[in-house]
Amino acid sequence: MPALRPGARIAIVAPASAAPDASDLAAQWLEARGFVPQIMPAARYRLEPPYDYLAGTDAQRLDDLHAAFAAPDIGAVWCLQGGFGSWRLLDKLDFELLRQHPKPFIGYSDITALHLAMQRHAGFVTFHGPMLAQDLVAGKREPTESHLLAMISGQVGQGAWIDPPPDARPTELVAGTASGRLVGGNLALIAALTGSPNEIDTRDAILFFEDVNEALPRVDRLLSQLAAAGKFDGVKGVLVGNFTRILGTQMDDAQAQGLLYPMMFEQFRARGIPVLAGWPSGHGDPNLTLPLGARVTLDTGRGALRLDQAITTV
Repeated sequence: MPALRPGARIAIVAPASAAPDASDLAAQWLEARGFVPQIMPAARYRLEPPYDYLAGTDAQRLDDLHAAFAAPDIGAVWCLQGGFGSWRLLDKLDFELLRQHPKPFIGYSDITALHLAMQRHAGFVTFHGPMLAQDLVAGKREPTESHLLAMISGQVGQGAWIDPPPDARPTELVAGTASGRLVGGNLALIAALTGSPNEIDTRDAILFFEDVNEALPRVDRLLSQLAAAGKFDGVKGVLVGNFTRILGTQMDDAQAQGLLYPMMFEQFRARGIPVLAGWPSGHGDPNLTLPLGARVTLDTGRGALRLDQAITTV
């Protein structure tokens, strides 16, 4: 996949929820960093109720994605925000078009549906990383911005370690090292797509998941659903991202997140799977970028990931 070049044109897409007021701010953010933004039509739009959570019709949002990937002068496809609705596009995505025009595709949260589908059917690395409106215009802390730009521009190569910042040290729940393809995203979306043609493939993989606005019993149920579906059977290692705004607790995110760790331990300890939790990717701040589909090594002792392949060509 070609690395993002300085001064490249970047498509701003909204394949999920609407954030029309943020599209121009996102364009200004990109311009300030020397890029040429191209706001795709649906990113300026919002449907009428009851579908006012969507940025344009399914056909409009799908056309934006296809056009952004097909255009030879566009160097990356960057999501404006998440929300709801990406899953509505999956059965009509042109994976052959995507395979022919691989380029950095960036987003998370509801965008997990697109990541999972692309991993299954398009076969190139995609980036679970900060979105323009939700993270970057909103001013999430470093290294949110610098880590993403380094990764998609080819500055993070084979053998590089992806280390969290010193003030965001993760927790070693089950010690060990493991290597495999990095897969995952938002836990609720991973569970929702189980049983579909776009369900996650966890065989010989490092599984990553995160979530927001979930209650503890629901997280337990989501994990149990994936376990019952056999999705933990072939997993080599687990990276647990940020769980923020956990419902039903009066604690801050860091404290509330710790309440989930016994659930993770219960699921993975007996399987002998290394688990590193509290990794700063997802809805928290900062939000480190992860290269989904890339081969990585998880080292819980170091509290980091090593990139075991090149992900872009410069």
